[in-house]
Amino acid sequence: MEARDIIFSVVMVFSAFVLSYRLLNKYGGDPVIVTSTVILIGMLALLFLSVDERLRRIEEGMSEKERSLRVSMQSVEEEVRDKVDTAIRRLNEIKKEIVKKGYR
Repeated sequence: MEARDIIFSVVMVFSAFVLSYRLLNKYGGDPVIVTSTVILIGMLALLFLSVDERLRRIEEGMSEKERSLRVSMQSVEEEVRDKVDTAIRRLNEIKKEIVKKGYR
C-alpha cells in the first residue's frame, strides 16, 4: 500500500466529515449522521485500497506465471533444437555413407 493511497483515503474521510457536518449544521440534524457518514466513507476508502491490493497480487501472480512459462518454453526450445541437430547430423552421416557406397 502506497503512502499516496493512504493520504487519499484520509482526505476522502475528512472531506466527508466536513461536508456532512456543514450540511447538518445548516439544515439541523443529528451528530450520529455525521459519524455514520464518516464511517461509510472510511469503509469505502478501505474497499478501494483492498481492491487495489488484490489487483496488485493478481498482477504479480500473472508476471510469475509468465516468467515460468518463458523459462519452460526456452528449455523445450533448447531440447527440440538439440534433438533436431542430432537428427540432422545422423542424416548427414547416412547421406555420406550412401554417397560413398554409390561411388564404389
